[in-house]
Amino acid sequence: MKFIDSISIAIRSLFANKLRSSLTMLGIIIGVGSVITLMSVGRGAEATITSAYEELGTNVLSIMPRNPEVEGTFGISPAYAPPTLTLEDTRAIENVRGVGIIAPVNENFITVTADGESKSALLHGATPEYIEVLTYSIASGQFISDYNVASRANVVVLGSEVAKDLFGDEDAVGKQVKLKKQRFSVIGVLEPKGGAMFGVSFDDIVIVPITTYQARLFPQTTATGQDAVASISFTVTSTEIKDQVIDEIEALLRRRHNLSGDDKNDFAIVSQEQVLEIVGQVTAIFSIFLGAIASISLLVGSIGIMNIMLVSVTERTREIGIRKAVGAKRRDILLQFLLEAATLSFIGGGIGIAGGLLLSFIISQIDIGGFKLGAVVSPDIIILAFVVSAFIGLASGLYPAMRASRLNPIDALHYQ
Repeated sequence: MKFIDSISIAIRSLFANKLRSSLTMLGIIIGVGSVITLMSVGRGAEATITSAYEELGTNVLSIMPRNPEVEGTFGISPAYAPPTLTLEDTRAIENVRGVGIIAPVNENFITVTADGESKSALLHGATPEYIEVLTYSIASGQFISDYNVASRANVVVLGSEVAKDLFGDEDAVGKQVKLKKQRFSVIGVLEPKGGAMFGVSFDDIVIVPITTYQARLFPQTTATGQDAVASISFTVTSTEIKDQVIDEIEALLRRRHNLSGDDKNDFAIVSQEQVLEIVGQVTAIFSIFLGAIASISLLVGSIGIMNIMLVSVTERTREIGIRKAVGAKRRDILLQFLLEAATLSFIGGGIGIAGGLLLSFIISQIDIGGFKLGAVVSPDIIILAFVVSAFIGLASGLYPAMRASRLNPIDALHYQ
């Protein structure tokens, strides 16, 4: 029997039972669509986070508290790392040769209220250098000054989304907002920056003087009783001396924190390349995890195909007997049922790919408070989904096809 004839017979057989074939393909459609959508979302998250860090440039480094008892990247996680950095550390680092602009930062989530409106935002306690290191721009008003920091002033700079949600099209400068039931005067509004980090838009922020943050909003101290800062970001004057600057800062902080030769650092100095590497590892695991979840649907779909093909073999036992009686060989029967299973899988996979692409596009257009989740569909995801669907079709149809091909033609003809 010609291959093209086998394909034609397979298609006719499937169309003879449209409802059953459609329900069988549903598992493959959902599985393939889910794999493409979830892996695309994972890739989109990776691309968004990567672009956000790349905007800062390769000459920006960060110092963060580290728990010396916890290995790996978890050691710098806020959940594990007690506060160890202070404003005095910042002032000492300023004098290291090769350090450009330096900006200590404290952060927490807070609800901002004004005129009956409220908005959840990321609160940053900062110094005037923050705007340069983090590459923000002022849209109206002014940024925090040294005087504001020295006087612990109740002043605030709003991100563009926060200002829009609280005051609409009005100029927020000069207005009053409340943070933890305390009144703050709005002295500036930032230009829209775009982008997000871990689901938080860069425009959903409010910034207060770091001393105000420490004294009146979220006081936190180190083990020695000094006011703590969450991180210290700084630039180096030249990337060529970056390693030298890192070594000098490490030696300086070890002296300041009274660490002896055998003590592990209670801080970590991280470059943007290292952050991107860590983020890449996390998002890669995240993508694999999402793909593994979606693959459960593919497994269910493959079981569905095998089940239906076994039913089909039983229903068509007499047909198989007749075909063998008129000269069909085992390989013809085997090929016939394999092609039927593969056709189910190919058609279901094709529809699933189309559905996954459509759903990924829809997700990439969703805007939540200025933050777009994003979804990146790359050719390797589509190829992977197609290959997996083809493999599932062949693997699921192999046992029913072998069972059909081994039927004794005499027994098959007498089957009721």
